[in-house]
Amino acid sequence: MPDPKLEILRRVPLFSGLDRRGLEEVAGLADEVDLEPGQTFIRQDQTAHEFFVVLEGSVRIERDGVLLGTLGPGDYLGEIGLIDERPRSATAISESRSRLLVIGHREFHSLLERFPDIALQVLKTLAARVRRTEPDAR
Repeated sequence: MPDPKLEILRRVPLFSGLDRRGLEEVAGLADEVDLEPGQTFIRQDQTAHEFFVVLEGSVRIERDGVLLGTLGPGDYLGEIGLIDERPRSATAISESRSRLLVIGHREFHSLLERFPDIALQVLKTLAARVRRTEPDAR
């Protein structure tokens, strides 16, 4: 019988290249959290402690009250503050009932060390976000 958490992880593009053992390892590092509409779960300028993957619903990203974009299933956020160990660069608010996968700081770094393909994908996404939000980076 298939494990529902593994099936969810397999559908997340960031983890889609992992075999069953890799997915099991990620599942062991992650928790799930349910959010109500309008719930702020990342605040700009606060210390980063977690990485999030959107499993269901949508999340609004704002910087200084200005909308930067919206993320949906398969998208992830929170990596910037964990990578550079500086305060959060934006605020994240659930727009709808949402379910997120949460990976703590230590577990996130373990994941990047253990799976170089995930680290590369995170870096590519980070670069794309910088280009999209910083006019001088284009």
